[in-house]
Amino acid sequence: MANQIVPTSPIEGQKPGTSGLRKKTAVFQEPGYLENFVQSLFDGTGGAAGKTYVVGGDGRFFNDDATRTIIRMAAANGAARLIIGQNGLLSTPAASNLIRKNQTDGGIILSASHNPGGQNGDFGIKFNAANGGPAPEKITEAIYARTQDITQYRIAEADAGDISTLGSYKVGDMQVDVIDPVADYEDLMRELFDFDAIAKMFAGGFRVCFDAMHAVTGPYAKRILEGVLGAAHGSVINAVPSLDFGGGHPDPNPVWASELVALMSGTDAPDFGAASDGDGDRNMVMGRDAFVSPSDSLALLTAYAHLAPAYAGRLSGVARSMPTSQAVDIVAERLGIPCFETPTGWKFFGNLLDAGKATLCGEESAGTGSNHIREKDGLWAVLLWLNILARDGRDIVQLRRDHWRSFGRNYYSRHDYEEIPTEAAGALMSALRANLTTLPGSTVAGLTISEVDNFAYTDPVDGSLTENQGVRIRFEGGSRVVLRLSGTGTQGATLRVYLERFEAPGGDHGQDVQAALAPVIEAAETIADIKTHTGRDKADIIT
Repeated sequence: MANQIVPTSPIEGQKPGTSGLRKKTAVFQEPGYLENFVQSLFDGTGGAAGKTYVVGGDGRFFNDDATRTIIRMAAANGAARLIIGQNGLLSTPAASNLIRKNQTDGGIILSASHNPGGQNGDFGIKFNAANGGPAPEKITEAIYARTQDITQYRIAEADAGDISTLGSYKVGDMQVDVIDPVADYEDLMRELFDFDAIAKMFAGGFRVCFDAMHAVTGPYAKRILEGVLGAAHGSVINAVPSLDFGGGHPDPNPVWASELVALMSGTDAPDFGAASDGDGDRNMVMGRDAFVSPSDSLALLTAYAHLAPAYAGRLSGVARSMPTSQAVDIVAERLGIPCFETPTGWKFFGNLLDAGKATLCGEESAGTGSNHIREKDGLWAVLLWLNILARDGRDIVQLRRDHWRSFGRNYYSRHDYEEIPTEAAGALMSALRANLTTLPGSTVAGLTISEVDNFAYTDPVDGSLTENQGVRIRFEGGSRVVLRLSGTGTQGATLRVYLERFEAPGGDHGQDVQAALAPVIEAAETIADIKTHTGRDKADIIT
């Protein structure tokens, strides 16, 4: 097999964010763009010679072409073996499981997660390390450093082969195994959950609707929920992955999963509703006319995880991202287990999981997972919910109501200001950081500020320090605001404002969320001077 060594030069803007490199699809299609990054990925991780990788993605536009390019480049760089999902499809959780199960050297995942797809949408690529989790910063920094001094890339002249047919073939000396993308993941779910109890619940008339949002989780949910567990045919909607996610936005929240929300609010609503995102690592859950916030979901799953076989008496601890509500902290304290607060980004949970310090992890951005893999896992969260409901007997609305009665309610919301000019967003955050020492003691919108800081995290396992992760503003009485810039967009900057107010057990837990948070919202907008910096009268997205 002949290999090409193609001269190249650095391309600006190839610094991976919290979830890899994401850009507009057209950018990835530019000559040499993908090739430069893939070669830098191999070079920055010690070379590909003799190594085995898992490769797959969410099926968005350019997934197929990118997979074939990676096959040819891996072969030219001396990789020994690739494990690829049929047609280049793998959910991110399934890829993490395959990396761990096969003890590979890592995985290359093609996805921009919840971002829109299609020719005019977004594309992404990230490297997952040998533990199955997103590459830690020391690896992404090495990859980025290589993008800045790259001079050539290697690619095989041979065809990439047929990735549509299950089986094995060779590209030069490299073996390519095309596998069923669902089978190994299904086997893992059987080990974790009481499938018999869930199947019995379905057989008794319990109805579920799972919205796959035209994304990669469709085949997984169809096989497991309908095929194995016996949910009624048609329980999984929008189940066929498409290049542009059916023209929609594959983000499982009440704004973008509007079809599911309408169904769950109807007169003949199913008992349980759920949705997942582009690559299958996020989730949304609902009861009849009731959205369960990701923060509440994490707290409830922690409180009732013992009803699933894999977690009975086995919770060593729980971890949440810093912007996620403090509802799970209260549960952890009641259970007598530690609760860790990390920066945003699933990679920060990896050390805690590997060290056995945490069993469950979650983020307010609809990501929940456990130590079964090293990624958040949308369908896993849905199955854990179903396992809990099957064993507990209460419906999801009553379970949540009883939880608030016992633990109190953390009213919580996130306001997103999208595609702000980068300089304006940076100026807003700089102004906040400049006032860290002057804000405490002042009163805004009737709330007295008790503490302000720029969140920094010292990893309890390896001692690494991560700074500048968002400004936290605490008020007397327990309310809280967090402001940070997101690293998952592809244009401008997104300002995320997280708002929280605690209502103790015995209080009013039935208020409208935005009404309950009104003073906190006013305080946040005033303190950060959001309108002046962004020109926006209100957030673009409220969840």
